[in-house]
Amino acid sequence: MKSKILILIVMIIGFGIISERGSAQMEPAMPASEEISASEKLVVLWTSGDKEVAEKMVLMYTFNSKRFDWWKDITLVVWGPSQKVLVENKDMQDYVKKIMEQGTAVKACKGCSDMYGVSDKLEQLGVEVKYMGELTDYLKEGRHVLTL
Repeated sequence: MKSKILILIVMIIGFGIISERGSAQMEPAMPASEEISASEKLVVLWTSGDKEVAEKMVLMYTFNSKRFDWWKDITLVVWGPSQKVLVENKDMQDYVKKIMEQGTAVKACKGCSDMYGVSDKLEQLGVEVKYMGELTDYLKEGRHVLTL
């Protein structure tokens, strides 16, 4: 009885290997630059001037999303009061640098950063400062947007 089960398991595993090889040969190779679907893209829209919200949610979730590959493409947008909090807090700046080192895009709304007088400071941190009408494109693409 045990030998029949063992033979059955070997046959199933063998069939799986043959199927994988056969399907790999039949399917064309996917290009290395395969586009990521909008359902795998996240935009974290950080607007809150609350330091605790930033530390305990925005930055932590953004960092861990990349770390644990929860999303394939992540963009952190610093908009409004969050810009002022970021330029005034060294710990948050260090956290944002770690997020950028992971490959997460970090952008800031130029209209707001100009109003706060922090555009240059954000750029010095490596944040891409631009007018963020781009948010409209993100929404129309169907990206997931988390607003805090």
